[in-house]
Amino acid sequence: MTTPLSFSPLRIVDIQMENERARSLVFDRPLTHAQPGQYLMAWLPEVGEKPFSIAGSDPLKITVVAVGPVSQALCQLKIGERVWVRGPLGSGYQPGGRRHLLVGGGYGAAPLFYLAQTLLARGEEVQVCLGARGQADLMLVSAFESAGCRTRITTDDGSAGEKGLVTQAVQAAIETFSPDTVYACGPVPMLVAVARLCEEKSINCQLSWEALIRCGMGLCGSCELDPEICQQTGVPQGWLTCKDGPVFQKNNQNSLS
Repeated sequence: MTTPLSFSPLRIVDIQMENERARSLVFDRPLTHAQPGQYLMAWLPEVGEKPFSIAGSDPLKITVVAVGPVSQALCQLKIGERVWVRGPLGSGYQPGGRRHLLVGGGYGAAPLFYLAQTLLARGEEVQVCLGARGQADLMLVSAFESAGCRTRITTDDGSAGEKGLVTQAVQAAIETFSPDTVYACGPVPMLVAVARLCEEKSINCQLSWEALIRCGMGLCGSCELDPEICQQTGVPQGWLTCKDGPVFQKNNQNSLS
């Protein structure tokens, strides 16, 4: 069993290509007690460690894009090879209500599919808005649709779905679907825009932030959210993504969380 402090070796049993740049690694064991929105630290000897969102817990799955030394090394692994993992870490999504709107920007779709599966298993309603630079950067569109989610797509270049920002689709979904809670994962500008839109519409939202996470325990302070972003979104000053987050819950119907 993995813990927040110790690494456990897991063996890759499947590799799923999500798009031209991203692949999901499926491991031979579950990650006990993991919740959608939490993350783990993955380590390769003589390479390093890096945080990854949990894309599925039973069996454990993470989605990797080759953008640095650790993720490039992970993308070169083959079925049967091992990765050392510690977690689950951080605070995940806490579902509220029965009508849920999920908003994914780029590779933020991976942890949201895990959330969608959890909500659908409870018999609740889920709609999804996915945005990306272009069609090649979209992820899990068919998976969301096959699961039974109404899915709205936007791309910056118009190569798939509606041309424009994903917040356009979010605004339309809010009007027609009237969600109880909005859950978002993606780039900072998208999260700021979603937070503002939900505040205007008095809808609770839960935002999953990305940051430079090194320790995963709130010791080094490298993942402290920028004060300007905190001011724009209602996140408390000094908020540590690794320990306090990565998910921040913003209550727009009463007081801020």
